[in-house]
Amino acid sequence: MATESVTPGRRDSMGLSGATLPRWGIPAVIVATILLTAALVAWTPIQGTAGTVLTAAVTYLVLQTVASSVVEGRRRATDRFVTSLIVTAFVVGVAPLVSVLWTVVENGLELINQEFLTHSLRNIGPTETGGGIYHGIIGTLEQALMTSLISIPIALLVAVYLVEYGGGKRLARYVTFFVDVMTGIPSIVAGLFIFTVWILIFGFQRAGFPACLALAILMIPTVVRSTEEILRLVPNDLREASFALGVPRWRTILKVVVPTGLPGIVTGVMLGVARVIGETAPLLLLVGFTTNINWNLFSGPQATLPTIIYDQASRPSDAAVARAWGAALVLIIIVMILNFIARAIAGLTRVR
Repeated sequence: MATESVTPGRRDSMGLSGATLPRWGIPAVIVATILLTAALVAWTPIQGTAGTVLTAAVTYLVLQTVASSVVEGRRRATDRFVTSLIVTAFVVGVAPLVSVLWTVVENGLELINQEFLTHSLRNIGPTETGGGIYHGIIGTLEQALMTSLISIPIALLVAVYLVEYGGGKRLARYVTFFVDVMTGIPSIVAGLFIFTVWILIFGFQRAGFPACLALAILMIPTVVRSTEEILRLVPNDLREASFALGVPRWRTILKVVVPTGLPGIVTGVMLGVARVIGETAPLLLLVGFTTNINWNLFSGPQATLPTIIYDQASRPSDAAVARAWGAALVLIIIVMILNFIARAIAGLTRVR
């Protein structure tokens, strides 16, 4: 927020006329906040970093609002107060994310090397150092790819139906209702459903593919909802222009609607992938865990990065816990790389 002095009768950058706080106003409020917070921490039972930061934030809001109200009037004081609340909410929302990323990088970076990325945990005891997560990277990428191949076509077709063909039909209302319900399904419930159908009823063995089916149940509603909202944002003028040229509806959808909304669709797909790539419960239930490399999604247990994190973090060994931190960092890096690739694809295919 601007703090420059403005003479009475002039307008500042916000378009408000009248006096404003001088240049030294906000720095003075900050200094007063630090002194008053230190006094409160020393003379009251306030303890800990969280309590100190909260006290400083409240103190700053109060002092800034009072100073602005006295000098600038109620309108600018209200504007400064709301702006400070918005900035505070942003900091509160970002701080946990930054803290998590910093903790993972700090604990896992030292373990990232060629051996860790190209070897498995076969014949590595829980208290031994060495080994790697190569088998988990293979399992994670294979299952993410198979889940995407199952989920994306279904989700896109459902979203296209809801936007282009639903039109208030009863079936469209039912589909929307069930998609909303599926969005809140816990991952363990999806895993239990596939376990019952795939293993108990049909008698197939535990493997990576049934885990992909459970992950698809979790991914489909996310992609459907995001794609539906993006397709609704495509201007109707584009559809009407295509229809006026005699282009059939299905071709209009393929050549006009989907390409126009493709960047947003890709973003929604990546949200779905990020939603399922870190799931653990369905994998433990349907595919199990192994320290060996398994390329086959349809046979035998297969490790993934989430199951490696779960397995290693539960072992009473500093070496195992360190491997869990390293696997967590690699998982975050994979998600970031997939997002960069998706954004690049969306940028190259953007309709101009």
